[in-house]
Amino acid sequence: MTLLARLAAVAALSCAPLAALAAPATAEAGPWKPPLQSRWQYQLQGNAKYAATGGVNVDICVVPQSGGACVKPAVFDIDLYADGDVVGNNTTLNTAAVKAIHARGAKAVCYVDAGSIEEYRPDYQQFVAWHKSHGNSLLGKPFSAEFPNERWANINNDQGQRDFLLKMMEARVDKCAQAGFDGVEFDVVNAHEEGKSVTGWTVSPATQLLYNRALADMAHRKGLSAALKNDLSQAAELVTSFDYAVNEECFQYDECGDLSVFVKAGKPVFQVEYETAPASFCPKAAKLGINAIKKAVDYSLKDTPYKPCK
Repeated sequence: MTLLARLAAVAALSCAPLAALAAPATAEAGPWKPPLQSRWQYQLQGNAKYAATGGVNVDICVVPQSGGACVKPAVFDIDLYADGDVVGNNTTLNTAAVKAIHARGAKAVCYVDAGSIEEYRPDYQQFVAWHKSHGNSLLGKPFSAEFPNERWANINNDQGQRDFLLKMMEARVDKCAQAGFDGVEFDVVNAHEEGKSVTGWTVSPATQLLYNRALADMAHRKGLSAALKNDLSQAAELVTSFDYAVNEECFQYDECGDLSVFVKAGKPVFQVEYETAPASFCPKAAKLGINAIKKAVDYSLKDTPYKPCK
């Protein structure tokens, strides 16, 4: 290269946009990791008022428990699919919502149920067919009285159940990536804590660790960050595999201390309470460094009610 060409190259580089100069470093950094203190929103059910974004209210702004001006979430945890009651089917990916969230400078986490099988999902019949062809060894008891339309999955592998589940979860995570999500929340990954009387299956702690780590690795391979949902008894063993945690009702059941390993590791905890009042749990959340919010007492997850602690 001639001296003139070298000078031209240096000049061009010095005038390049900062974003362009940073692109290689960003690509090497791996999946997005949320800051330790990040305000979040949990909306798994749509509102027909926001049909353009599949029912997701991407402009929500509310006054926090701490008072002052209204605040907006930096992280939206939403379903992989747009709400069927809003878009008229159960197969539309939440791509429009993700794009709108990104346009507002926020990030989107993809909700995937990895430990129970929901009847209303587009891939449900694949689980049923496998279950029937393998001695009814996959689908267990209903998840709960509140959610009878989903059944606990058997994550053991004596007949290849775990291999099949991971294959199905990989297809779902691929769709998360296709829709443009930044991370994945893997829900219902604590069957070992519930026991056979609840789930229908005997799952050992070691089996749960194997399955959960495989899920986190899967997300990372797809360029997405991974959220551990509940499984508090194994938080210390899983904190190195997952990038952040999502929890329901740890203040109500006095279990939030188990999640301190995530905060100490610089990894955020996104936490939601339903029945407990913000005035009760928000001071505790502040002390523990947890990003806590209040949602509806009936466990619905629409855009509102929504009250972040700060």
